[in-house]
Amino acid sequence: MKILVCISNVPDTTSKITFTNDNTAFNNVGVQYIVNPYDEIALSKAIDLAEGGKGSVTVITVGDASTDATIRKALATGADNAIRINALPRDAWFVANQIANYAKESNFDLILTGRESIDYNGTQVGAFIASILNIPSVSISKKLDIDGRTATVEREIEGGKEVLTLNLPAVIGTAEGVAETKIPNMRGIMTARTKPLDVIEPIEVTQLSRIVKFETPEPRGAVTLVDASDVEKLVSLLHEKAKVI
Repeated sequence: MKILVCISNVPDTTSKITFTNDNTAFNNVGVQYIVNPYDEIALSKAIDLAEGGKGSVTVITVGDASTDATIRKALATGADNAIRINALPRDAWFVANQIANYAKESNFDLILTGRESIDYNGTQVGAFIASILNIPSVSISKKLDIDGRTATVEREIEGGKEVLTLNLPAVIGTAEGVAETKIPNMRGIMTARTKPLDVIEPIEVTQLSRIVKFETPEPRGAVTLVDASDVEKLVSLLHEKAKVI
C-alpha cells in the first residue's frame, strides 16, 4: 500500500501570535514551528498501516526551505521519504492543487490528512484534494481500518457515531482516536538525515481568495461574581451587561 500523508508546518501552540504590516501578515519572528498535531496522528496511522513491509509512507508539504526541519521530524518519526513543493501555502485551494498534482502521477492507495491545521482551522485541504482527484473523502475520522481495497471509517455526528465504508483510493482526515502519536527515537533521528527529501516546483493555480486582515480576539473582561442565591441580579447582568438574553 502506498500512503501519502499531508503535513503542515504550524506555529507551536505556546507561541505568542502577533501580526505586522498593518495586521495583514503573520509575524513569524521568534516563532517555533512544529508538525501540525492532527497531521502527526495521520502520520502515525500511516506508519502503523505500512508496518512490517505492508506499504510505504510518503509525507508531503507545501512550503519553502524553512519547513525542512519539520519534514525531517516526520521522516524521523517513520516516514520513508518526503516531498516539499517549493511554494508558500497561499490558501487551501492552492495547497490542495499542488498536492493533488503530485498525487495523481504517483497512484497512491490512501491519502491521509489531519482533520485541520491548528493555525487556520479550515478543514478544507483534504476535501479539495479528493474533489480534484475525483476520489471519495471523509473528514474528521475517529477510527480507521483498512481491509484490502476497502476503508472503514468511524466519525462522530450529533447524537451518535457514523460508520462509513469506501473504496480505495480515498482521502481521509484524521482526528484523535485514529492512532497514538509517535515520538521519534534516536535511531529515527539519525536515519532521517539520509532519507530522500525531494523538492519540486509548484504549478500555477488561480487565486480564489486573499487574506485582507488579521484580528486578535478582544481581551477578556473582568469577572463579575454573583452570589448563587441572587438570581435576580444574575438575570439583570446577563440582560443589561452581557446582552445574551
